Amino acid sequence: MDDRARPRVAVLMGSASDLATMSETEKVLDRFSIPYVTRITSAHRTPERTVEIARSLESDGVQVVIVGAGLAAHLAGVVASYTTLPVIGVPMDGGPLSGVDALHSTVQMPSGIPVATVAIGKHGARNAGVLAAEILAIATPELKEKLSAYRRERGDAVAAKDRELADRKKTATEGD
Repeated sequence: MDDRARPRVAVLMGSASDLATMSETEKVLDRFSIPYVTRITSAHRTPERTVEIARSLESDGVQVVIVGAGLAAHLAGVVASYTTLPVIGVPMDGGPLSGVDALHSTVQMPSGIPVATVAIGKHGARNAGVLAAEILAIATPELKEKLSAYRRERGDAVAAKDRELADRKKTATEGD
């Protein structure tokens, strides 16, 4: 297989209902041209399949794993227990506790089996993509430059909104 086509990131999720949120991760990875694979597997409903996927990640060329799950949210921890690759957990929003249960399940890992945990929901899914890019950029100067440009663009957008606000207030004051 062509190394450029090999996925560098695996995006895993516990159910198809997580896809709307995890597509935000995919958008970020696409923006940075990072090859990835997306899979649905469940720590509870398909435990053997989950273990098989986790054990094959490294040999498949994956370097970072992003895992989204809701409710009990054990998927990231299970995956982390079967690989030494960095695992980023994305707690899904929803459920009776609006994702707080997923956050606690994802972030409260026992010593020695870390899961880097981002915010609940779509913001977390986006940040997981950026964090994966930052991890990969350690050894990829081209990706590091793309990340720097991304940050500049985001800063420029904030500055533009600030100028817009100042202009609006100036116009309103001049009209008085």
